[in-house]
Amino acid sequence: MLFVKPPLLVQIILAMFLGLLMGYYFSTEYSVIDNTANAFVTALQMTVLPYIVLSLVVGIGGLTPSKAKKVSKQSLLIILMMIAVVLFFIFSTPLSFPQWQHAEFYSNNTIQSVPEFSLVDLFISANPFNALANTLIPAVVFFSICMGLGLMKIKSKRQTLLMLSNLQQATANINGFIMKFAPLGIFCIGWRAAVTLDASQLDGLVVYMLSAIVLVTLLCFVVFPAIVATVTPFGYREIVSVSREPMITAFATGSFFSVLPVIVENTKKLLKQKYPQDSDLEKISEIIVPISFSLPVGGKLLALLFVLFAAWFSGAHISFTDHINLVVAGLPQLFGSTTLAMQNLLELFNVSGAMFDFYLVAENLIGARLSAIFSVVFSSCLPLLIATAMLKRFTIKWRVLLRNLAIIPLVSVLAFISLRFSFDTISHQYQGYTKFIERDFLFTGVESNYLENSPANVVSKPTFSPVLKRIQQRGFIRVGYFRDDLPYAFHNNNGKLVGFDIEIMNQLAIDLNVNVEFVKIFHHQAEALLQSGYLDITTGIPVIPDNMTKFTLTVPYSQQSLAFIVKDERRVEFKQWSKIIENKALIIGIPETFFYQTAVERNFIHNKAWKISTPRLFFKEKHQHFDGMLFGAAAASAWTLLYPEYTVIVPKPVLAPISMAFPINHNDQAFELFMRNWINMKQQSNVIDKLFNYWISNKAPVKANISK
Repeated sequence: MLFVKPPLLVQIILAMFLGLLMGYYFSTEYSVIDNTANAFVTALQMTVLPYIVLSLVVGIGGLTPSKAKKVSKQSLLIILMMIAVVLFFIFSTPLSFPQWQHAEFYSNNTIQSVPEFSLVDLFISANPFNALANTLIPAVVFFSICMGLGLMKIKSKRQTLLMLSNLQQATANINGFIMKFAPLGIFCIGWRAAVTLDASQLDGLVVYMLSAIVLVTLLCFVVFPAIVATVTPFGYREIVSVSREPMITAFATGSFFSVLPVIVENTKKLLKQKYPQDSDLEKISEIIVPISFSLPVGGKLLALLFVLFAAWFSGAHISFTDHINLVVAGLPQLFGSTTLAMQNLLELFNVSGAMFDFYLVAENLIGARLSAIFSVVFSSCLPLLIATAMLKRFTIKWRVLLRNLAIIPLVSVLAFISLRFSFDTISHQYQGYTKFIERDFLFTGVESNYLENSPANVVSKPTFSPVLKRIQQRGFIRVGYFRDDLPYAFHNNNGKLVGFDIEIMNQLAIDLNVNVEFVKIFHHQAEALLQSGYLDITTGIPVIPDNMTKFTLTVPYSQQSLAFIVKDERRVEFKQWSKIIENKALIIGIPETFFYQTAVERNFIHNKAWKISTPRLFFKEKHQHFDGMLFGAAAASAWTLLYPEYTVIVPKPVLAPISMAFPINHNDQAFELFMRNWINMKQQSNVIDKLFNYWISNKAPVKANISK
């Protein structure tokens, strides 16, 4: 029996699974594998932009003005109806989400200012060639539509259309040739995916990924094929056959963009088979499919699901008005890249920008692939519906309709119930506090001693003994650390004193070749203990005038942006500085280290600002009359790990960050100069950055056994 070469679709599926298996088994990413995968994806994308331009120009330019008007009306109505169906299922999905607590470590995204979104800049480019060179798809699509409309009115356009049509077919032929190498390319992509997949990244995203998988499966294989099969002459198998090959390729590559030519050609063939008498219908695929890439349809709408997930995961309250706002204000954002739009979308629910990191992880794991699959099905169904509408061939198959009216709701309800049941069986425990409290030093430390209190009989008169000299004579540096100073100084689960500032002081002791003694102090004790010579230095405080008048401060070693800690359900009240200042009913707590008297008197005119000795008081029951606490964003994020029912809000516009510095003795220029050069040295060698990322942002270190 002769060997029969399997169809390309079967080859692609086998290649993907074989690549995943080989990557998992060898766990090594070879350069030849990576380069081959990149070459295949790049080659697929090579013809897409020319194909989009040529398809739109030929498709629109070949129509008469009356037919173009008819196509646009039919297309707009059908697209809106399809979007409505997708939104219904997206808004239904969060009903399956369980009740979990969550809090986040500090992230730069928390304070990042999101650029203003401009539809004009997105769609209109002064230089179309620049849009082509930089893959600005909406601008390319808009320019191509304009060119097609301009060509539509030219009478002697037959030769031009013939030439452009030949070029379009040439690009389609190139794409078809590249697809012959799809098994090899997808094998390499599968290998690379298996090697680079980090199972630890799934933590906290299981709910989103499972929800997205169920939603996409439901829409791609049940809802949309059933709708098209019910009202058009096309059967379920025909609809699935048009999209199955590009679906698998899109899933493997994570790119809907790469398979646009395949979708156009497949839908054109199906339309030609079903409606051979009307050749103009082929142009619908050439117009609609490329345009759909820039519209907020298909897989782009899954970004809204992530926003709902992020709001739920962050504990944000979601009302009916919020859903309306998400549709009205959110859909225009999706004309461009969903990655660029996500930070704006998160702000619609006042969700912390740190959730953007979660989005990137989800996209890299599976989100982009699910989005690509759904976009393929959406764009495959769209021209079939529009072509049928133009020919007025919509015919309800009553038997199929009755069957689908029973199957779709039943399958949908079972899917969401199964999701909720699955989530409820997951033994989820809040891990934020555990991850925070279990950390130890990043670098090597020195021998340390801890004192719970400073001696009561310390002489308060100033001392002029050089600090560096007494440190060497004593054999250790004595450091004062403040109580409740998360994440700069705290005791971990083993009782060891750790934190950002504590480890910096350990590095200082190492470079001075001495040990270190830590003394717990109150803020009001620091000035006298430094002046007496009992303390050599303390952990950091904000560089504000009130502190500058009391202490001599080193050069800054870090920064904090101003933020508010508030209950999750009240985050919307603290979104804008202008609204905070004008709200007469607010009572705001400010820890004493951040209390800047002049600024408080100048800005908090209508509401009340109270100085509190420690941030811990804000969370006590007797201080629940406080509406929010003004604090540094990095420190505030650490407190929400202990109290996850609270959240961190950085009001807009984001103010300039406040520097952090170490208080030292007033009268020791030599020690001040030493600390200036030492901090600069540690900043240049990235030691302080590594410690910041570890203690503040909870970023896992690459290597942490060598002290610099």
